[in-house]
Amino acid sequence: MAIATRAAKTTWSADLASGHGVVQADSGGFADLDVTWASRTEAPGGKSSPEELCAAAHSSCFAMALALKLGESKKTPQELQVKATVTLAEVDGLPTIVSSVLDVGGRIDGLDAVGFEAVVAEAAALCPVSRLFSGAEVTVGSHLLGE
Repeated sequence: MAIATRAAKTTWSADLASGHGVVQADSGGFADLDVTWASRTEAPGGKSSPEELCAAAHSSCFAMALALKLGESKKTPQELQVKATVTLAEVDGLPTIVSSVLDVGGRIDGLDAVGFEAVVAEAAALCPVSRLFSGAEVTVGSHLLGE
């Protein structure tokens, strides 16, 4: 049974090199996002890309998984920062998302770096988007904020 189902739609015009698309979230949770091949493979120029959207999904999902695991340990984060960097590369002649590198920082009273790393590892095993990327290399680094 599904826990949630969400959808987004992209409307594309013209060919790949000169065309453009607009990504719209059914929820209205974000404004229309312009995407182009150039914004994906060259300079963003104020436009998004599938890799950036994957990074947004991964970082937000991981932050939620980490908040859950911290709560289970009776710890409340004052702040969590999760940055995901998603890489598109050519593999066997095909563009392929090959990695997502997470940089996870946290400010949590009563939790040292070793304890934080342990909870981050639990979140890494839980995060649904990390599991979606299971064919890609997912790397997680962690640090306490302010240290």
